[in-house]
Amino acid sequence: MSDSGSLINKGKHRLLMVIAIGLPLIVLIFSISLAFGPVKMNIPDVWQSIINIIKYGPETGHERIIYYLRMPRVLGAFAIGIGLSIAGAVFQAIIRNPLVDPYITGVSSGAGFGAVMAMTSGIAVTAISINYFVPVAAFVGGLVAFSFTFMIAEGSGGRAINYVLGGVIVGMGFGSLTTILMILSDDQVHRILMFLFGSFTGITWAKLWIIIIPILVMSAVVLFYAREFNVVLLGDEQARQLGLNVKRFKISMLVLASLLTSFCVAFVGIIGFVGLIVPHTARMIVGGDHRLLLPASMVIGAIIMAVADLIAKLAYVPVELPVGAIMTLIGVPFFAYLLMRRGKEYAA
Repeated sequence: MSDSGSLINKGKHRLLMVIAIGLPLIVLIFSISLAFGPVKMNIPDVWQSIINIIKYGPETGHERIIYYLRMPRVLGAFAIGIGLSIAGAVFQAIIRNPLVDPYITGVSSGAGFGAVMAMTSGIAVTAISINYFVPVAAFVGGLVAFSFTFMIAEGSGGRAINYVLGGVIVGMGFGSLTTILMILSDDQVHRILMFLFGSFTGITWAKLWIIIIPILVMSAVVLFYAREFNVVLLGDEQARQLGLNVKRFKISMLVLASLLTSFCVAFVGIIGFVGLIVPHTARMIVGGDHRLLLPASMVIGAIIMAVADLIAKLAYVPVELPVGAIMTLIGVPFFAYLLMRRGKEYAA
């Protein structure tokens, strides 16, 4: 057996290990998330409540807390973790650098500006706009930001690095506009900061379905093109010889990953480092084959995001901390380690 075949088999075994360990962990985190909060419950009682909810619907106070507040929240955390992890893996493959994340194209800054503009417009005080207008404005803002990045990148040659540089420029611009809006609307600063640093508190069942279905569909599309990502990593010239339209593939995947990122940011705010550390962690475990890397990233991303949300909820009860701040505290030392150990390998 060749060395490459041996590595693939080793990666498959490790993927199975990730799934075998990850799925019970997901169930455990799900149980803890439903049991703990301002109102504490025992895990066996939580599962009995779930059985009662399935049979009779949420009747008691504890069952209503589990069903209406905690269950959609933890499921939303799993979905957002999957979406940002997949988006991060796409950007790292296309740009061929594991030191980039899904926000590299300025999507997060654009989404933040859109959300803040909605919050400070006066329209966002109604119940309908709180639930939907702000996410829609954030989503549109993310798309507008990516459109600017796309125009700058394509106008300067269309290479992957041009998207990075264009995203930095666009992100700085929208970040400055967001800061100005915050200063002009100091009465909304706390709410704005909670969005800018991420929070799952507003996830309801109605929002959950809007979140989870597009994220899973877009993630499934990325999984379908796992082989093409492997081909792209061989280099543009070799990929063309193998029959891949490299430019069209890269642009379509950048657009898809930006849509996925913008969609995640729109509903829960800006949660950094997930799309950076999860794909790299998966790469260290299963290797660089995207047929293994992408599903491993989905499992690890769901776990890390739900754990971060759990910490944010329980670290300083009754005050809830922003999830993005918790992820940043986790991600900063990881990124520093990654940069010192691996950064020289990806020098331009």
